[in-house]
Amino acid sequence: MTENKNTQSDDQQNWPGLSEIDKALAENRLTAYTWKKTWADPWGRLKLILVFAALAAFLIFVLVDESLITF
Repeated sequence: MTENKNTQSDDQQNWPGLSEIDKALAENRLTAYTWKKTWADPWGRLKLILVFAALAAFLIFVLVDESLITF
């Protein structure tokens, strides 16, 4: 019994993007779980706050440096 590895299953032929959408949905659930788990951890929460504060500070710096915002 030999199978042609180049042939696709019926599901893949009928719905070529379905497996990609399914994988994306699964990854989204994993991402949401990771965010919740990180927020529950005190050190993880501190890291998230520091990263977002650094990104906000950088954004403000760029806007001020490019004279898009004046004080």
